[in-house]
Amino acid sequence: MSIVEIIQRKRDGKELSAEEIDELLLGDVPDYQLAAWLMAVYFQGMSPRETFALTDAMVRSGDEIHLGDALGRRVVDKHSTGGVGDKATLAVGPVVAACGVPFGKMSGRGLGHTGGTLDKLESIPGFRVELSTDEFVAQVRDVGIAVVGQSANLVPADKKLYALRDVTATVDNVSLIAASIMSKKIASGADAMVLDVKVGDGAFMKSLDDAQVLAEAMIALGRHAGRDVVCELTDMEQPLGRAVGNALEVHEAVATLRGEGPADLTHLVVESCAHLLQLSDLGVDLAEGRRRAEAAIADGSAVAAYERWVRAQGGDPDDAALEKAPFIKEIYAPRDGYVQRLGALPVGLAALHLGAGRRTKDDSVDHAVGVVCRKKRGDAVEEGEPLAEIHARSRASADEGAAAVLGAYEIGDEAPPVVPIVLGVIGA
Repeated sequence: MSIVEIIQRKRDGKELSAEEIDELLLGDVPDYQLAAWLMAVYFQGMSPRETFALTDAMVRSGDEIHLGDALGRRVVDKHSTGGVGDKATLAVGPVVAACGVPFGKMSGRGLGHTGGTLDKLESIPGFRVELSTDEFVAQVRDVGIAVVGQSANLVPADKKLYALRDVTATVDNVSLIAASIMSKKIASGADAMVLDVKVGDGAFMKSLDDAQVLAEAMIALGRHAGRDVVCELTDMEQPLGRAVGNALEVHEAVATLRGEGPADLTHLVVESCAHLLQLSDLGVDLAEGRRRAEAAIADGSAVAAYERWVRAQGGDPDDAALEKAPFIKEIYAPRDGYVQRLGALPVGLAALHLGAGRRTKDDSVDHAVGVVCRKKRGDAVEEGEPLAEIHARSRASADEGAAAVLGAYEIGDEAPPVVPIVLGVIGA
């Protein structure tokens, strides 16, 4: 069957075979035909069988790493769909490693208002994110943890499709999103993983129902590939923790490993670790997983694992080595009351405009700048009390950021209902 006929079949709502999807993904198909097929998928959707075939073709388009086979034991991973202030991986990895479970992750860079794990790690002086596959495997084996950039030949078909989706308005499709995420997770070699699906103002999935659909699709793809997957649905109506911006988030992640982090971030880290420990070779239940994660933070072994990890990848783990912005501007509460709302999206966009993120993939990132939210949803405030800090490269950008972040706050007379950070768990 010709490529034109395959596009036409999908345009007309027909289910494509695995062989037809292979022809599209693994054959020499020009971008304009792939773009036409993506638009047909956007409007017609994909069946579970087609989504399995698409994910499998993406995985087979490049290299595969088998960490569990190389180490002779189960290796775990964590992925987030992207949010504002989401530095959880920087704490989850060391806690899990401190508990004796190998953690191996290939990660990405941020685009738009959602920060990337690699950008945060590169704010650590000397930290090297580009490791060869052999170096990656050896570090997971010897140090217990490695987080690296995606290798050039890992799921190249996904790279090609994603670039086309970005310029053809076809990003917003659950099957394409799920296949893109899970192809990378499957190819990068972990045996079990926790997927953090963000929900709300600062997330890609705006509603809990949409997040559940995506979570279920990713769990099905993982199981089809023989992976154990748990999805946490987590609140992104406000930033996670207090810090938004690369070096600021690293500092907060380290504070969390010392037992001094914000309550929401600490809770999410412990819950994610508990699920990963339950999925590991340790044979523990969720309650025991929580206990071990909390113990690793309390006894200092999590911080020690973080320091070993950073040094192994060439970085300086001393907080004092992190770059600091030259201008810090405080934002003050205009009245007494309670923080009714702190919009994640406007805070994320403010950090982006300060230089903490990138609008295009070729933009550079300023690791020092960002926002620290001193007050969050439910907190009582008094007029003139600090709400947030803007960390900026110039006084002018600090003033602009302050206006944007102040607009993200809504203050009322009564405390709003408490919203848990973990809204639900699927696949446990």
